[in-house]
Amino acid sequence: MLKAKPVTKLTCVFLTLFCFACKQREVVKHNGEKDLISFKPVLGISYTEIARRSQNGLSFNNYGYQLEPQWKMKFVSNDSTSIYSPIKNQFINFPLTRGYDSIFNTARTWLKVKTMTKDSMVIELLKAYADSVDTRGAKVYMIFYADNYIKNVLHGDISKRKSPSRKDTVYIQSLTDTANKDFTKAFAARQPVELKSKSSLITISKRHTEPTMLNNFSTSDDYMGPEFDITINKAYSSFYYSFSLFVDPAGQMHYGKPLTVFLEEDRKVTYIHLSKAVMDSYLKYYLTLIPGKTLGITHTSEIAVHVTGRPTVQVLARNSQ
Repeated sequence: MLKAKPVTKLTCVFLTLFCFACKQREVVKHNGEKDLISFKPVLGISYTEIARRSQNGLSFNNYGYQLEPQWKMKFVSNDSTSIYSPIKNQFINFPLTRGYDSIFNTARTWLKVKTMTKDSMVIELLKAYADSVDTRGAKVYMIFYADNYIKNVLHGDISKRKSPSRKDTVYIQSLTDTANKDFTKAFAARQPVELKSKSSLITISKRHTEPTMLNNFSTSDDYMGPEFDITINKAYSSFYYSFSLFVDPAGQMHYGKPLTVFLEEDRKVTYIHLSKAVMDSYLKYYLTLIPGKTLGITHTSEIAVHVTGRPTVQVLARNSQ
């Protein structure tokens, strides 16, 4: 005889995720059965994602990546979905491919239905590798409410449900405490580091991710890996260096690592020496750094800089002699 398992914290997380769907009869039957799921009972219902959580109930991971609710969708038929594009400001139809065990693919994403009713649904993201799909799931859950439910029951107020939880804040504070003691444990800031020039000789431009179909309209790279192009006019010589910097809560910079590949160790040592000199002689003196924040908490984070030195004509002429 099997013994009943005690209720754990993990169980409580799942109960929290799914309790809203348990109040009414599921209209899409699957319950782990090895059959093709049918979306016929919910066709035409518009859903909005109001939360995205990992298995532990957090919306952040230890790298600082935030799981954000982004999707608006409805099932048009058993082989078509309509998903909102924030870039085109309209819904776009996508093919839908159904698999067994409540698995389906749409908008270049593999998903698995956990619960679905006319008022709400919980869908798990799946990991895909080339032509195979890991059906064990990524343990990341998308929580949707039907637009009618949001309007008539919640009266349009979903701000609290979409916001990070108190548990997220406690977690970010713990990551911050670690990163501020050891900057090599830095994590991405949701409000990234800002660079400002104190000299007209230095110009700065931040690289931005273009949201496209290929990245599911995600621009998370903008805060997960901030990159800046810095041009120094009237430099002592012509140069180009790419390296990372750790920016601490006081706005001080610390050299990270070169962002290029070296076949010889001697070249790497020389590159680090010269790029550090550029940091110490130019960046520290002519840049003001505003440290990154997550949930209002200032912490150490890492950025990438691509620094170009442009000497004056006189310097070029002198060096050529």
